[in-house]
Amino acid sequence: MNRFLVAAFAILSLTRLEAQSLYTPIDTFYTDHGTVLLYPDRSWTYLEDMFFDGIMNTSLHEYIANDTSYGYLQKWKTDVTITCNQNDVGAMRDTIWMCVLDSAHQNFCIPFDGRITSGFGYRHGRNHNGVDLDLEEGDTIRAAFDGKVRYAMYHENGFGNLIIIRHYNGLETYYAHCSKVLVGPNQEIKAGDPIGLGGNTGHSYGAHLHFEVRFYDVPIDPELIFNFKYKEVHDNLLVHKGVFVDGGYRSTARVDDAPATVGTGGGTANTTSSSGTAAKTHKVRSGDTLSKIAVQYGTTVTKLCQLNGIKSTDIIHIGQVLKVR
Repeated sequence: MNRFLVAAFAILSLTRLEAQSLYTPIDTFYTDHGTVLLYPDRSWTYLEDMFFDGIMNTSLHEYIANDTSYGYLQKWKTDVTITCNQNDVGAMRDTIWMCVLDSAHQNFCIPFDGRITSGFGYRHGRNHNGVDLDLEEGDTIRAAFDGKVRYAMYHENGFGNLIIIRHYNGLETYYAHCSKVLVGPNQEIKAGDPIGLGGNTGHSYGAHLHFEVRFYDVPIDPELIFNFKYKEVHDNLLVHKGVFVDGGYRSTARVDDAPATVGTGGGTANTTSSSGTAAKTHKVRSGDTLSKIAVQYGTTVTKLCQLNGIKSTDIIHIGQVLKVR
């Protein structure tokens, strides 16, 4: 296909694609990665990406999007963070088994080898949707899994320089407060590739990496997937409503909303406490029961049930966050 035909084909395709701008490309050239379309404002895209629907895990999407009891959506948008705010994970009845790694995509990488200064869960009355990793400005941040960059630019509502990557396992990862972004939208990424430099941009008080893992736009505790201390990953993830905030967090944030809370870059989270003296919430661990948690925090099972809208006979799940005060 010659250069003129490629450009003509791209122009005709623009009217069919929501993600593309309403102006036409001014030049076309070829690279080892595909045919590049160049636009008047110096932005560009690959011709091959113009028909990409955003589905990275076909089997998961067919189950989660087509089942009428779920119907979750995950759109491909390069200019907003949250692509769909209607995915009500609180209504989940079943447990979904996800392979975090598979034979085609076996690699992973801890985004940065830093101390966790704040974990996932409630903090200062709001939810902290990820973990904060301590770093120095300019430190290299790396991609967690193989995937494709969906968002890579400055986020005005709090994240600062933000990178979002969608992965072949169906998850998305967020890397916020970077001092510099090293990748662009639609770029193919391998686990461990440098994607940004650590920083203190956006709503941040000290250099750190705010790292999130999201399932169809809804945040999951990254520590359910990564052991940051030993630099390990759990190959399998069981997704049920208990892994989300309050056992069923609904993404009520508007599209492109700000992060729920900001990182302190060196503070500690006022969440789960083994002593129970200061904590307002408790993350369920192996062996926990409502009775055991009630004793630990000097309260009663009845009070825990009232605070969390559950019954004493309900099953609690590892990783579930319960209000205790």
